[in-house]
Amino acid sequence: METITKALLDFRNERDWEQFHNPKDLALAINVEAGELLELFLWKKPEEANKEKVKEELADIFAFSFLLAEKYGFDVKEIVLEKIKANGVKYPVEKAKGTAKKYNEL
Repeated sequence: METITKALLDFRNERDWEQFHNPKDLALAINVEAGELLELFLWKKPEEANKEKVKEELADIFAFSFLLAEKYGFDVKEIVLEKIKANGVKYPVEKAKGTAKKYNEL
């Protein structure tokens, strides 16, 4: 995780782009890239999406997400593991296994 963040920061700083990377614009960039990811699946069966382009869009989403986490001083590994733990409480196996229902519908 640290290697990825450092590489992203080095890339950004070499280009003097930090001025554009405020939390609001990073959040917007994540959403734009997520839209581009969705577009790859539009009007297609999931297996028809171009895997290389899916990979590229995921990388963009991850990159902007790592940069946003860095802005707030979040440890990516820590916040993801915390979220998994919280979801485990909201979605206990005995109630959630095999269903896509939201936690308040279980």
